[in-house]
Amino acid sequence: MNGRRWFPRARRGGTRRHTGASPERERGQATAEFAFVLPLVVLALLAVVQVGLVVRDQLGVVHAAREAARAASVDPDPARAERAAHRTLPGAVVEVGDRPEIGGEISVTVHYTSVTDLPLVGMLFPDPDLHVTSVMRVEK
Repeated sequence: MNGRRWFPRARRGGTRRHTGASPERERGQATAEFAFVLPLVVLALLAVVQVGLVVRDQLGVVHAAREAARAASVDPDPARAERAAHRTLPGAVVEVGDRPEIGGEISVTVHYTSVTDLPLVGMLFPDPDLHVTSVMRVEK
């Protein structure tokens, strides 16, 4: 090369044109987009988990009401129905209706407040009040 340095010729206009993004820039862009989307994805996952916990509590209230109604249908003591509900769902408030004669229907209502205490999501959703009424025929 005769000791001369070779320099690329400039295009018309004096500047080079950039034909595409380099892989390093694209990786950086993906990282920045991921950083913006990640908190929303985490918040959505926590919301789904919180809904699952409330559904679990609702099933517990249904089960406690059935247990309390069953106990109230075979025993005239309303305290037994309350104990049956508390064995299934501690912290529930139990209301036992008036006891009719044998063959009549007795109703039991169970109230429970499901605590929404997951981080971030618990502050967004109020604690729902769950209640279920169960009715059974009096046997004894």
